[in-house]
Amino acid sequence: MSNRNHTHTLSSGFCNATGFTCHLLISILLLATALVSCNNEESDDDPRPFIVTTTNLIRDAVENVGGDDVRTTSIMGPGVDPHVYRATPRDFQQMERSDLVLYNGLFLEGRLSEILDRLGDQSRAVTGSIPRNRLIEASDYGGTYDPHVWFDAQLWMYVIDDVSQALSTLLPEKSETFAERAESYKRELEELHLYATQRIQQIPEERRILITAHDAFQYFGRAYHIEVRGLQGLSTATEFGIQDVSRMVSLIIERGIPAIFIETGVSTRAIDSVIAGVRERGYTVQMGGSLYSDSMGARGTPEGTYAGMFRHNVETIVRALSEELQ
Repeated sequence: MSNRNHTHTLSSGFCNATGFTCHLLISILLLATALVSCNNEESDDDPRPFIVTTTNLIRDAVENVGGDDVRTTSIMGPGVDPHVYRATPRDFQQMERSDLVLYNGLFLEGRLSEILDRLGDQSRAVTGSIPRNRLIEASDYGGTYDPHVWFDAQLWMYVIDDVSQALSTLLPEKSETFAERAESYKRELEELHLYATQRIQQIPEERRILITAHDAFQYFGRAYHIEVRGLQGLSTATEFGIQDVSRMVSLIIERGIPAIFIETGVSTRAIDSVIAGVRERGYTVQMGGSLYSDSMGARGTPEGTYAGMFRHNVETIVRALSEELQ
């Protein structure tokens, strides 16, 4: 696709999605593209394929499989909520210059969905090879399935295969290299899965319940045998009400749950309301710590990788719900 046609496709999708005046947006995009061309000559001269991902979780997968054979960036950084994210002019610049855009799919990137669809063959969802019988149905969500598949390390292996296939399409001569890296990384993910299984089992069974603000951890609960409850629905755009808080307060008191958790990139308002409600009834529940839900941590930190983020979440949950803090 030519740059001119690509820019028109992206701007049309954005106009349809938001109602902005198309001519004005096209002018902005063309100016932005010109500025990028002037300021990124070294990057543009790099012959390696340029891969744009929506989330930093997918960027990590691309880096593990693609290595130094590709360049990659993510539209959404640490703490960014993909459920409500709106594209910026810079996002359009990057997608316009990319060789491939990889996204989660399953309606995770709700407000970007129409734009991603309009990219056609230049974009690809990385959840396409996951067997549908292994997805959790979510008929009340924007799609038909829960999109938070990365919380089951075994399901994330399918994503690694999708990434490997997508990169091999761009660089067929590197397909064996990509396949080897993918297999090596999947062995690490299998070890991560076993580690999480063993650690969660160390939580006393009666305390094995994970309470968070939004319902992002159902795959985690199913894979590692821990009950999961969220105040909000699958999307952070869903509001919680007084009855939701009251039911959660009663559950915590009845079950003797020692801790509940906040999430990075998600308002603490819901969890603060639950803690206050428990206190009003003469009981106490701890803030168990902060979990990564829809994004990883900052690059260069342990939590800035998929494995590091996953381990952080597991250790935070185990410490707060087991007797380790008692």
